[in-house]
Amino acid sequence: MSVPVADAELMAAAYLSRVAEPGSIALWQLVSVLGYEQAAEAVRTGDVSDAVRAATEARRTSANPAEDLDAAERNGIKLLTVNSERWPHFAFVGLAQAAERAAQARLAARLAGRVRSGSSIHGGGHQIGPLVPPIALWTRGPADPAALGVASVAIVGSRAATSYGEHIAAEWAYSLGQRDISIISGGAYGIDAAAHRGALAAGACTVLVSAGGLDRPYPSGNRLLYQQIAESGLLVSERPPGSAPHRQRFLSRNRLIAALGTCTLLVEAASRSGALNTVRYARGLGRVVLAVPGPVTSAMSVGCHEQLARDENPAVLARSPADVAGYCGSLGASASDDVGAASGVPGSAGTFEAGLSGAGLSEAGALGPGSRALDSRRRDELDDLARGVLDGFPGRGSVTEAELSRISGRPIQQVIAALPALLDSGLVSASREGYRLSPASRPRSNRD
Repeated sequence: MSVPVADAELMAAAYLSRVAEPGSIALWQLVSVLGYEQAAEAVRTGDVSDAVRAATEARRTSANPAEDLDAAERNGIKLLTVNSERWPHFAFVGLAQAAERAAQARLAARLAGRVRSGSSIHGGGHQIGPLVPPIALWTRGPADPAALGVASVAIVGSRAATSYGEHIAAEWAYSLGQRDISIISGGAYGIDAAAHRGALAAGACTVLVSAGGLDRPYPSGNRLLYQQIAESGLLVSERPPGSAPHRQRFLSRNRLIAALGTCTLLVEAASRSGALNTVRYARGLGRVVLAVPGPVTSAMSVGCHEQLARDENPAVLARSPADVAGYCGSLGASASDDVGAASGVPGSAGTFEAGLSGAGLSEAGALGPGSRALDSRRRDELDDLARGVLDGFPGRGSVTEAELSRISGRPIQQVIAALPALLDSGLVSASREGYRLSPASRPRSNRD
């Protein structure tokens, strides 16, 4: 008895979702050309290009798509493919176009006999990963992802936000949500959580893009927030159930946050905030970036001020929710009303507080807990390979080279090559059982 076509496609998509880390242009191109089932079979047998092999070799024989789909069903999670009616085609057009250009550039480079990635974007001295659509999406919640990218805003900012930043994020998300604008963010502490809660208070759609499996809310302190969004909005991830939120997955998921928003609003950010990664992705997609000014004495507003002061393609000054709504295809109320709300003048601010109460959220809940940033000096001194392998370490316990290869998605040769640098840095220690994170390098808060 043959497997139904739809089930076979989902099985293949689940396999591909597990076997490679997000953001592989080579794998995306293979699926685009062959389709899910043929691409999965090619990966499984190893009959693929060197680029695809490098992205999939570590897990191609261990991935268990049936197990992932069973876990998804138990947790109310649905797997979407590009052929699904709920696939957000409109939001991902920019990603597809960028991936096509990068693939063509790589082909031209190979034909010319020279090395050229063509898959990264440089801006402000920083580099981001490839702009490429996801192979598949794991989702949970009633909201329709196909409608995203039309009237939506990605609200991002610091995890260690100030009360000013959290208040702006929550109140503006509430105001924009009242205008039927969807709020997109990443579920972290600080600005992300405040934006999600503001949207929930308004009864609006909010989308949380997670770096790990949707059955593993991260940070765990936002577990209730995940549940509330699953009941009325949408949880989204590229990773199958059970996946841990490694650092690289935070960075790659930021391209989805940028793509799902019609524009991106930066509320608070330090000069090296992970939120600036989302901003760079948004610019790479040609999306408008807006930034909220803050006190010149606040370290948490330095990133916003730098974006506003850029010589090339500066961020748009956001003085009120109306400024943001104008770039989301919704003008709504007048700007003067919103300025009054933001400054504490009676009006929409009072409605916002009432909305928080009606949603079962106190003001303290809207502001949420803060988090301590992990000291990144020694990590920054590592090369990209060592950082990628480091991100594969579990928070507790030891792993062997083979286990680390499977978890990190890196070929075992790369794992072995990276371990000396990790040991020398003091971030990793060795024992009879294998290798483990040193106590000082274990993550204590959400890394975004």
